[in-house]
This record gives sequence, structure tokens and C-alpha cells, in this order.
Amino acid sequence: MDEHHGWILHDDMNLYITPEHFFVEPNGKTELLIIDRTSSIVKVQSLTNQLANLSPKRRVCGILGTIHLIGGDYLVVATHRLYVGMIDGGVIWRLAGYDILPYIPKTTHLTPKQREHNETYLQMLRKTLDTNHFYFSYTFDITHTQQRLHTMAVEERQQSLFDRADKRFVWNGALLSNFNCSEMRNFQLPLILGFVSINQVQINGQTFFWSIVSRRSIHKAGTRFYSRGINEYGHVANYVETEQIVEYNGQLIAFVQTRGSMPFFWRQLPNIRYKPRPHLVPGEDHLGACEKHFEEQIAKYGRQVLVNLVDQKSAEGALENAYRTFVQQLGNSNIRYEAFDFHAECKKMRWDRLNILIDRLAHEQDVFSVFHASDDKHVLSLQQGVFRTNCIDCLDRTNVVQSMLARRSLCGILEKLGILRVGQKIESASPAFEVIFKGVWADNADMISLQYSGTGALKTDFTRTGKRTKAGLVQDGVNSMTRYYLNNFADGFRQDGIDLFLGRYTVNDSLPSPLEVKHSWRYTAFPAILIFSMAMLFLTALVPPEFNTENLLFMMFWGALIGVSISGIFHYNLEFVDWPRLFPPIRFQV
Repeated sequence: MDEHHGWILHDDMNLYITPEHFFVEPNGKTELLIIDRTSSIVKVQSLTNQLANLSPKRRVCGILGTIHLIGGDYLVVATHRLYVGMIDGGVIWRLAGYDILPYIPKTTHLTPKQREHNETYLQMLRKTLDTNHFYFSYTFDITHTQQRLHTMAVEERQQSLFDRADKRFVWNGALLSNFNCSEMRNFQLPLILGFVSINQVQINGQTFFWSIVSRRSIHKAGTRFYSRGINEYGHVANYVETEQIVEYNGQLIAFVQTRGSMPFFWRQLPNIRYKPRPHLVPGEDHLGACEKHFEEQIAKYGRQVLVNLVDQKSAEGALENAYRTFVQQLGNSNIRYEAFDFHAECKKMRWDRLNILIDRLAHEQDVFSVFHASDDKHVLSLQQGVFRTNCIDCLDRTNVVQSMLARRSLCGILEKLGILRVGQKIESASPAFEVIFKGVWADNADMISLQYSGTGALKTDFTRTGKRTKAGLVQDGVNSMTRYYLNNFADGFRQDGIDLFLGRYTVNDSLPSPLEVKHSWRYTAFPAILIFSMAMLFLTALVPPEFNTENLLFMMFWGALIGVSISGIFHYNLEFVDWPRLFPPIRFQV
């Protein structure tokens, strides 16, 4: 056990596989993890001669848990990792490879249909595990902010990393909970999903570490259109805790912000139109769920300033008005609502007007302060509140504003530490660090967006360069069209993978499989007619023996058929959307 960080997990292990057992041997240790492949019983024993005459199958760098599918139980292990950096003496790694190993060696006992469904479940797991990026540490609790870590009770510090972790951010928590062995605490490796960047930088001759850690919540996690608003427990979609950390001469200073979907019941389900209209869900206890959400947020972070960046007209405007009304009805003195119509205020590339918002928030940012620990780990100050920022997706506009609040906080921190002179700006003190700062916050935007919407963020040209560019507008257009395709025609499967990985859905062999989905004749007919008609129109226009009235009539016919097929697709739009299968639309909790 590390005196400061608590339990140290095994980080380098050999995996032995026999027909009856998995053996996991930590290098240089005297204990052995034994998993019975038939009974799924897990135990830890002292290493004696259990591995006699056995050769290791492979090296592994972490046990991620186990999951039950149609083919039986499966062991999930980390096989490769990439070094990210160090925070407060703890090394942070990024997951770079994994394996999913069946307890039962073969699936010959399954029917062909069961094998097909089992493979689909495995593909769902791989889809989630292939998400960029998962992070972990063997000595450092990456699930907690510095403030939570340094104010943690002694008893909590002595718990294993998994036991004491903030379960909101442990993405493989369900997989690790499937192990029923208390002696496994040295093997259970918690993962977070989000973004981590650790940078050694220099300003005015002073060297310090500057880091960003974003943690995505497992509660109401999902994809862009299938996970919106709030659930009955007060958990919101796309909730992310982002922490900016400065380490200098043993001192540690951190500034935390949060983002999350507007905290009431609303939905925006895909319908193959470019931008489905968002709307409130009728018949729900909006105020009750909203109250639960903020009770938890205030308990964990203190006062809340709600920065709402959605449009204040049309459909977004209706949601903005609802949010404002619910906050007023709560009447909580620890909450302040701040609406800022990002698109209206910054139209015609007037991004300098964002400073109007930052100026409005400046006083509270100063009052909230930051977490500050001295070189002897004595707590000098605590952060008393957070800015909870959202736009419609909590991605693009949100990240721009969060980066500006982080910049203002960082300037104050560096002045306090004597690294910046009073009134000196980061960009003038160190143009090199200015490039790093903008690049990291743009990377943070891209990664959070990729995990939620399937593409990188929009407006990152402003974050990277401080201005909007034509190239940035083109890239935004490409990302928008890619989002359109993924959100309508691919995200149902991705949502299923998240639900399966997080343990929301458990495979039950005795129940009918939800993977059996029957489509109507329109599902294949309209796209087939569309593709065939487009091909014929192209051929008729490209290679006519001579252009005459007959060719023109043929082109008109195929063009009309294209129009009819497109109209049919849009008329029966819901039949062509890739819906989740584990929780189909009728039952799906939006």
C-alpha cells in the first residue's frame, strides 16, 4: 500500500490458460488469481506450485472484469497500454489493447442462431471498448478530483482503488462487480472514459505541470440522440466532470467544471431529418428529477452557476424557457441561472462577444476559488462551487466557454504562484504554452464529442487559433454530415454496446433474444429502388447513343422514381433509423 495513494494494483501479469482454469500471476508477487472456467468461481491463493509445467499464454496489464453472454461467461483483460504522464506522483495510462476470453472454450453447444447472437453481443462489447479513450492508473485514483482525494477520510484511503472510486466514473464497474471475491482488490482495475492530457511547460523560466482530466459519467450514458435530458434518479445525459490541474514545486492547484444535458425530461429522437425537433416529454415529474439532480450536485460541488448556451428562439428556446422556469420554481439560493444565446450573440463571427459572458461570471469564479494543497499536502483553499455549462449537446459551444473559464482560472493560479507577473497574459508570457493550451482544449472537445456524437467537435478552430476560419467552417460541415449519418444509421448499435458494457442490460438465456428484429418490405424496397434509379439515371445521362426525346423521357422517369423513393423513405422515416435493440423505442428511457 502507498501511504498517499492507497492500494497499489498489480500492473504486470502473466496469463496461463488451461481447459479448466485461468491463472493470473503478477510478476514478482507471491499471490495467484485462479478462475475456474466451468464454475466461474474466483479465488486468490499464495503462489506455490500451481503453475508447474505450464507456459504463460500472454502478458496482461489489468483485469477489467467479467460478463455473461449467451456463450457463457467471458473474462475481459487489458493487454496493452500507453503512457500518458504523471499526476501527483501517480502514473496515468491509456488503454491500448484488450482481449475477451470465453470461460467455456467452445460454443458448440449453441444453436447457429445463438452463436450468431453471441457474436453480435461480442461485437457490441468490442465497439464500446474500442471507444477512444479509456484511462487507468495502478496507484492513483483517477476517478476523483484532487479536492475529493485530499479531503478523503483515512478509512477511505485504505480501501482498494475500486472500492473507494467515484462509481459515477468507473466504466467497467459492472464487469468488476461480477467477481465475487473480496481478495481480488489488488487485481480490479477501474477504467474512466474521457480525456487526459499531462504537459510539462515553462513560463518566465518557471517549470510546472499543467493537466486536463475529463471524466464521463456512466449514468444515463449513451449516444447523442438516444441519450438526452434526465432520468428519474436525477442523472443527466452526457455528464462530464473536467478538472484543470497545476503542479508546481510540490504544490497542487485544481479547478473543476461540469457539463451535462438540461436537467429535465426532453427528447430528440432521430427521424432521418437533418435536425429532429427537441421537445419536452409530457407527463413526467420534471421538477422532481431536476431537484434530485441539483441536490446531488450541490452536495458534491457546492454552489452552482448554470450557464445555458442554447438558442433562445424556436425549439431550443422552448427548452431554455423550461429550464429557466424549473430553476425559478426550485428557489434554491445555491443555484444561479445564466442564459447566453451563443449563436445570436456571436453571429457574424463576433466571437469576441464571449467575453461579455466571462465578465458576468468573473465575480463568482473569484468567490468559488480553487482547490490548493501545499507541498506538505496541507489544504490551503477549497473550491466552493462550479460552473455547470450546457448547450443542446453539451459539446461544441460548451467546450469553448469551458476553455475560456479555465484560461481565466489558470491566469489567476499562475499569478498566485508567482509564475506570471500581475496583469501578464499567458499568450504574451509564453506563445509556446499558448499553442499547447489551445490544442489541448480543442483535443478535449474532439474526444468528448467523439464519444457522444461519433465525430470530433465543431468550432475547434476557434479553440485552437482564437478565431473562426474558412477551413474550420468546412471541417464543421464535414463533421455535421458525418454526425447525421451516424446518429441516424449507426448509433442504435453503439447505444446497445454501452448498455451491455455498463450492465444496464444483462443477457438472459431463458428469454427471447431482443436481437431478433423484423423489418417491413419498405426497409429494403425503398433504398433498393433509390439506388437502382440513381444508377439508371446516371447511365442514361452518361452514355446515350444519341440524346433524343426518348432519353429525356427515360431520365424524367428515373428522376421521378428517385423522388418517389426518397419521399417514401422520409414518410416512413422511423423504419430506416438504426434503433437500439436491447431497449427498443417503445421501452427506451430517453
